[in-house]
Amino acid sequence: MKGKSIIVAGAGKSGVAATGLLLRNGAKVTLYDGNTELDKDELLAGFAGAGNINIVLGELDDETLEGVDLFIISPGISVEAPFVEKVKAAGIPIWSEIELAYYFNKGKIAAITGTNGKTTTTTLVGEIFKEFTKDCLVVGNIGLPYTRFADATSENTYVAAEISSFQLETIHDFRPHVSAVLNLTPDHLNRHHTFDNYAAAKMRITENQTDEDYIVLNYDDPEIMKRTDGIKANICYFSHEAEPERGAFTRDGKIYIKNNSTEEYVLDIDRIKILGEHNLENVLAAVCISYFMDIPIEVIRDTVYAFKGVEHRIEFVREVRDVRYYNDSKGTNPDAAIKAIKAMKSTTLLIGGGYDKGSDYDEWVECFPGKVRYLVVIGETADKIIKCCKDHGFNEVVKVDKLEDAVTFCYKHAKPGDDVLLSPACASWDMFRSYEERGNLFKLYVESLED
Repeated sequence: MKGKSIIVAGAGKSGVAATGLLLRNGAKVTLYDGNTELDKDELLAGFAGAGNINIVLGELDDETLEGVDLFIISPGISVEAPFVEKVKAAGIPIWSEIELAYYFNKGKIAAITGTNGKTTTTTLVGEIFKEFTKDCLVVGNIGLPYTRFADATSENTYVAAEISSFQLETIHDFRPHVSAVLNLTPDHLNRHHTFDNYAAAKMRITENQTDEDYIVLNYDDPEIMKRTDGIKANICYFSHEAEPERGAFTRDGKIYIKNNSTEEYVLDIDRIKILGEHNLENVLAAVCISYFMDIPIEVIRDTVYAFKGVEHRIEFVREVRDVRYYNDSKGTNPDAAIKAIKAMKSTTLLIGGGYDKGSDYDEWVECFPGKVRYLVVIGETADKIIKCCKDHGFNEVVKVDKLEDAVTFCYKHAKPGDDVLLSPACASWDMFRSYEERGNLFKLYVESLED
């Protein structure tokens, strides 16, 4: 990269980290962002003394593209954006920031994708790695850009990376030692247009793997099982419905791992602290990933037993007047929200709605009868969700303006023994900067309730 002329598109967390990596390694970088309201001086100050950097805001003109060797795209930018089409037409290679990180990486990578469960599974795998070695990283879509650390890795570094479909769209050589696809249900159709496009992007995680590598797949997911042809890596499955020849499975309340003819006991299911059948799947996946990353079973067992889950994913907040409040702000699509509803132990008052990613809500609403007593909706999708509820004969729907109003409604209408669940089935970007902000505000409002 030394002396190369490189454009990094997107001045957010990923783009800034990628720019820093390139500058550390002698590249000439143009950091580009279409947002003209950004402060150029403030951005430059973040790279003070770091080397050859230029900031371009607004339109990406032809002159800026002259002599450019490489274009790094942040995951939030569509490959169909007009300025990206201009880059393609100029014949400039386009890399995701994950591809850039891989270029510098020396460590052993476990890369995890799927529609739901990525963050929980990646976090758990990361905790297992931490228990095994101090030389490990937990990076990617989970919040820490891989490019911040990639050039500091060694051959002994263990990397747990959460990888999104957006990041996989523009990989070239990215090759994890163990990859995993946890599940496939429709999501981000506003970006990928069709489910097949979205699923194909997810399955790219294995395209550069060889027979020296492993891919961990959900045996119980029919959409994944349709897409196993052409995989060159050794396929390992996880399942709570079958016992695959290679992989992790359940039997008589225990998890076992099998590698061809060898079968080993891993752990007791009743000692897992995180709620729900979907979290059992996440644990099975993490067991399988860690095992094929050569982590000892006793390390896996002890870490799983100690693991309490991740923030914003069916996170217990507080009990008020014998009503339990759960924050599942990371439930940003219907399938994730269905899993959260199923994990509740009692009648549920559900808070949903938000930014429209092009999802439909039929299956979500169909799981309400006998479980959800009230649905309180907010945000851009509120009217779309109300119509879907009426189409399915579910009429206990209330629309409010703000998340705080939704919490107040649930507080006033919940009965002792009920659960109140924020699990929006939608992204947060219509009213909040992120699902984290939405979840943190929910917790703040719940903490302010009088007991």
